[in-house]
Amino acid sequence: MSCKIDYQAPAELLAGRVVLVTGAGEGIGRAAAKCYARHGATVILLGRTTAKLETVYDEIEAEGGPQPAIFPLNFEGATLKDYQDMAATLGKEFACLDGILHNAGLLGRITPFEQYDPALWEQVMQVNINGPVWMTQALLPLLKASAAASVIFTSSSVGRKGRAFWGAYAVSKFATEGVVQVLADELESLSSVRVNSLNPGATRTRMRQAAFPGEDPATLRSAEEIMPTYLWLMGDDSQGHTGERFDAQPARN
Repeated sequence: MSCKIDYQAPAELLAGRVVLVTGAGEGIGRAAAKCYARHGATVILLGRTTAKLETVYDEIEAEGGPQPAIFPLNFEGATLKDYQDMAATLGKEFACLDGILHNAGLLGRITPFEQYDPALWEQVMQVNINGPVWMTQALLPLLKASAAASVIFTSSSVGRKGRAFWGAYAVSKFATEGVVQVLADELESLSSVRVNSLNPGATRTRMRQAAFPGEDPATLRSAEEIMPTYLWLMGDDSQGHTGERFDAQPARN
């Protein structure tokens, strides 16, 4: 569906909410974590590099946002027990979880399928789809305890129409779209948890630069500029939307 680039979020949109953001140490995850905190959320910062999470933590506190929490986790090596332990830890600290932004991702390589390294393929799948799936499963009881939880999975244009050489990344995003549809259909009649996918589009990030090294970053929107859609999907104005796919900005020509 079309983007909500012009959405004007109320200042207290997420007041009293607890929101988990993966890949929160940089790029879109960092921008989203800070944006959610500015609108009142207590943000759980998840990522693999503690120093980066601590920097975002300090930035949120400096802006006067609710005190965030840090949860270091590397999807590449995480096990089912790690996700179950995570759920138990968060359950002791918070009565519920009002939202998850699955933002962490791994590009892998832009290369012909015939030459794709199997170990890298498995690594990309682990980070982009297996980790988010098992984390969501473990956290479902906390999500169901919320009055209106929102789960946002990060998609991509190459997860909606396949493109040559995008290999594991594209396939992982096709899988992401499938998970969103299955979970949304399953949860709609059982809970108030809504599940949607969001394609950030061409954004000025380190991953985008790696995928398109010849592109001028100045021609791209910054992560901060695409936050209206992230706010809309996480807040109550998107209630009633589940199992849908959204774009954070208009498609580039």
